[in-house]
Amino acid sequence: MAAPQFPCLGAKAALHENAFAFAAFDQMGTKETARELSYRLFDFVRSPKFKAKQYSSFVAIFRGPRHLTEREFETCLWLQLRQLHHVDPSEWDNNVSSDPADPHFSFSFGGQAFYVLGMHGNSSRIARRFRWPALVFNPHAQFERLRSDGNWKSMQQAIRERDIALEGTVNPMLSDFGEKSEAAQYSGRAVGGDWIAPFPKSSSSSA
Repeated sequence: MAAPQFPCLGAKAALHENAFAFAAFDQMGTKETARELSYRLFDFVRSPKFKAKQYSSFVAIFRGPRHLTEREFETCLWLQLRQLHHVDPSEWDNNVSSDPADPHFSFSFGGQAFYVLGMHGNSSRIARRFRWPALVFNPHAQFERLRSDGNWKSMQQAIRERDIALEGTVNPMLSDFGEKSEAAQYSGRAVGGDWIAPFPKSSSSSA
């Protein structure tokens, strides 16, 4: 993210403002890791420091499993999100849908909606490559603030131009919130229109 060519300007701004929370865990996709991750993510959700920042993210880095294919990482990512959901006592954020097929879906934890970005060593997208498996939890509210302030479109355009400069193409999975479900973007793997997220629709769904 500190590299000059990294495309996401929001992530770079959060790094510049020291608005990242980091935590390291053992194996991604285990129940033990889900419990440990839930404690740290709850702390992030409740932290006044990060609520006061324009941009903030929680980064979970895992010691393994490494050397996964894109499909294997996708399976591991959704297993971890399901396990997190199972230990979350909070209601789903009522500003987003809990149905991963809904265009207004976002993952929710601690009553806070998140856009989840997965990174690993074998991602086909350069910007998603990282030596260890990682999940970046970006509060959905910060994207809504950008939209309400009228700054989202210009930032989105700048990010996509930087993405083309780095990758040669715009990420084919990108879409605006409300057009298609963002669930298909989480792992970084390019998927078809018939892809279904392996995640249960919560009973506390909202559109």
